[in-house]
Amino acid sequence: MHNRDYLDLGRLLDQIFQATEEFTTTFGGFGFDPGKNAEHRNYYSVYPFPPANIYMLPDKTMVFEFALAGYRDSDVQLEFQGENMVLSACAPGQSVDSEEVIFFNRRLKFSDIPEQKYFVPEDKFDREAARAVFKNGILKITVPPREEVRNPTGVKIEIVNEDD
Repeated sequence: MHNRDYLDLGRLLDQIFQATEEFTTTFGGFGFDPGKNAEHRNYYSVYPFPPANIYMLPDKTMVFEFALAGYRDSDVQLEFQGENMVLSACAPGQSVDSEEVIFFNRRLKFSDIPEQKYFVPEDKFDREAARAVFKNGILKITVPPREEVRNPTGVKIEIVNEDD
């Protein structure tokens, strides 16, 4: 068993799709929709900020939406590293010096966003076709699925016996 700091979303989604197909073929006539309550599940509960919506479209395109009000597109860094999409951002400049001002209510604080990793497996998603759009304080990233999954059955490793 591997100790991971992230959720293997690709494996999890494969299991969900497989279970859904099996359930639908077995119990499909009862009108039960297994995806109906999916929005109440949180697969990425590790990062409290920025607020995010992460979902998959019917064509299996992954969509990430991050609420980054007050940040500029130049403040945000986004790249793929290994099996992850990595998001980070530098805090925009403050308009007031907090030492000279008395705040009666302060709920809006800008801070740097350290690297946050989101699992986007290269064998299932076409990273070269990923698109990020920053509009009205929302960063929306779409990562389409690959036309053909790379190595869907895996790679066989030959075992050599050296006891002879």
